[in-house]
Amino acid sequence: MFNVDKIREDFPILKRTVHGKPLVYFDNAATSQTPQIVIDTIVDYYSNYNSNIHRGVHTLSQEATDKYEEARIKVQKHFNAKEAYEIILTSGTTHSINMVASGFASLLNKGDEIIVSALEHHSNIVPWQMLCEKTGAILKVIPMTDEGSLDMETYHKLLNDNTKLVFSNHVSNALGTVNPIEEIIEAAHKIGAAVLIDGAQATPHIKPDVQALNVDFYVASAHKLCGPTGVGMLYGKQEWLEKLPPYQGGGEMIATVSFEKTTYAGLPHKFEAGTPNICGGIAFGAAIDYMNSVGFDAIAKYENELLEYGTSELLKIDGLKIYGTSAEKTAVISFNVDAIHPYDIGAILDKLGIAVRTGHHCAQPIMDYYKIPGTIRASFSFYNTKEEIDILVEGVKRAKMMLS
Repeated sequence: MFNVDKIREDFPILKRTVHGKPLVYFDNAATSQTPQIVIDTIVDYYSNYNSNIHRGVHTLSQEATDKYEEARIKVQKHFNAKEAYEIILTSGTTHSINMVASGFASLLNKGDEIIVSALEHHSNIVPWQMLCEKTGAILKVIPMTDEGSLDMETYHKLLNDNTKLVFSNHVSNALGTVNPIEEIIEAAHKIGAAVLIDGAQATPHIKPDVQALNVDFYVASAHKLCGPTGVGMLYGKQEWLEKLPPYQGGGEMIATVSFEKTTYAGLPHKFEAGTPNICGGIAFGAAIDYMNSVGFDAIAKYENELLEYGTSELLKIDGLKIYGTSAEKTAVISFNVDAIHPYDIGAILDKLGIAVRTGHHCAQPIMDYYKIPGTIRASFSFYNTKEEIDILVEGVKRAKMMLS
């Protein structure tokens, strides 16, 4: 049985107060909180076997290397990659996307076309714009609809023989929309295009199977998955990772070096120059273990209950409008109240101990579509409760009364 009270005991930060009020943390789409078992893993690394990896014959280095590579295998199995070397450990989703964009700079020609969706985070827009500037490729956009879904009819019309790459998030960080990535991937592959899926917002709620999806690249961040900041992953099919040149030069990513010529290491080290976030990688593995111990089916079921309850209760407030009403959503509610600026409501909620995100959520084109400066975003996780949603609703009512 799913026991949210027991789960909350795993997260020490949930016991703290903010401005004298119990913390209500509804900013999970920005970063999730960290369970004690992951915190203990970080402390254990620095307390007992802090050492650089892959290079040392001494015991601490071997222990750290083993733990780090064990974490890579945990990530591989979680996402069902065919091989562990198809998992590149990075600093996060943004780093992973930039690695792929940089690699394709040597593979694209002037006039080639790249397609992105209108629901993207800036980190899945800007690198492709930079790539187009370098190569002369053309960027095209899958439009969005009023309910915050992708216009798939137009997507299919955009695809043609010049399309080389397609990029979409699995879940919109601003609206919570779950995109039809299976359809996106299948259609792109029919015309020979590669596909990268940004899974940063999906992976806290959904357990993707990259082989079943047949996706070419899939990226994610640990800090959305109850792990530490500063670490994430790039999954790439072996055939594509071998085609792409290294992203950075330095130690670890080489096989041999002379002043005349350097040869590169094989996968995954070809893309992992320098000393990585060793502790973060190991803690990423611990976070995946923790999430799987809770169970993604149970997480999805419970979070959907929170989404339905939160949507119902918030819509009882006069003047409140929710943006992103797709039938397929994760536990994210973006809303505004009358003409009140979202920042002002967010500031009052903070004084009540309620953490929400305000602004354009690094998804400014979405806000431009709705002709608004931003939204208040309440994003729920499996350790939140309906009682906390009640506190949010009362807080929004109070803010509205103060600001109207």
